[in-house]
Amino acid sequence: MTHVSTHASEEQLHEPSLLRIAGFPYFLIAFIARLPFAMMVVGVLTVVVAARGSLSLGGLTSAAVGLGTACFGPLLGAAADRFGQRAVLVVLALANGAMLLLFTLVVYGTAPDGFVLLAAVGIGATAPQVAPLSRSRLVTIIGERMPESRRARTVSGTMAYESAADETVFVFGPFLVGILASAIAPWAPLVGAAALTVLFVGAFALHPSGRHVSADRDAAGRAPSAVSDLFRPQLLIVVLGILGVGIFFGTMLTSLTSFMADRGAAEQAGLLYGVMGVGSAALALGVAWLPAAFSLRARWLVFSGILLAGTLLLGFVDSPATMMVALGIMGIGIGPTLVTQYSFGAARSPRGRSATVMTMLGSGVVVGQSLGAAVAGEIAESVGTSAALVLPMVAAAIAFAAGVANWFLSREHPRQASVKG
Repeated sequence: MTHVSTHASEEQLHEPSLLRIAGFPYFLIAFIARLPFAMMVVGVLTVVVAARGSLSLGGLTSAAVGLGTACFGPLLGAAADRFGQRAVLVVLALANGAMLLLFTLVVYGTAPDGFVLLAAVGIGATAPQVAPLSRSRLVTIIGERMPESRRARTVSGTMAYESAADETVFVFGPFLVGILASAIAPWAPLVGAAALTVLFVGAFALHPSGRHVSADRDAAGRAPSAVSDLFRPQLLIVVLGILGVGIFFGTMLTSLTSFMADRGAAEQAGLLYGVMGVGSAALALGVAWLPAAFSLRARWLVFSGILLAGTLLLGFVDSPATMMVALGIMGIGIGPTLVTQYSFGAARSPRGRSATVMTMLGSGVVVGQSLGAAVAGEIAESVGTSAALVLPMVAAAIAFAAGVANWFLSREHPRQASVKG
């Protein structure tokens, strides 16, 4: 018996880890390649306000970037599933770099505001979906090259890392924009984002893993699943839930900025928001170590419930200190909720369509964020901060309600669902 168990443990030691299969350079390249996307929305806002002197146009332009991503993101994911990631990403890296430079020229030129908005949509439409495509790439590798007994836990750990990487980048991206805009000029963040896009998205596209196409696809690139499989209630409820999380991000940052502006310290909103971001990223990583008995559908309910409880405290905050407490509680809920939703997306992807599903989820976050920020900004300005602070509660309630619906839609145990490429 001892000999058998020793032999089994030795086999486990020799089983390749995802880090070894993909390689450390992959994770470094994929991390840096996300930065331009995190810089775009804030960079666009910064340069429009500086060049055109209009905060209103700046907000509309940021929303236009989100609109472009929302409309074209899932289509780009479908193209990556159909033709492979490498070809699609190489084209996008060059196109997006060019659009960022073109946008900068249009903003500083004499073109009407309508052209500025059109160029912003172009930035969003060509935005390389590095984060969703990285998730899809890794999930496909896990499904095809790792033992079945380790897939569910490895997918959970991978989604935890990817979500933590996203959160880190979305905190660091705006910070980098601020440094470049202050040290050089308002146009510098967009030129920097263009350079990073061509170099690092290009490197992400050309990485050996980019050649990897799901074995579920035939020689002509066709998937065995129908497009209609993307519209099953079990998958759409995940999209709705992640939309709620996106709306939360947009409404929370905007209403927090209004809250701090009322106290004459609008520039400190980012620091307070970082309290939630750091906690969220740390807890997101911790999801990988949760016991298997704590099922995915239960995690969604528990952590979105914590998020909802944290937002309800916004009705009572009266100082930056009490706001920090509320944000700390929200941070405990938001990261693990996002990880769980992406894990459901991976488990429920129709065969051969994981890139499409991951870009649907990624676009859900972007759409929610853009929509939430626009609505919260308008309400904060016309009605007041207290009214704007109700919006994160509504967003958290959407995420929680989707979790309740998901509980009843989860017929099989999600942990035991096969990982699909």
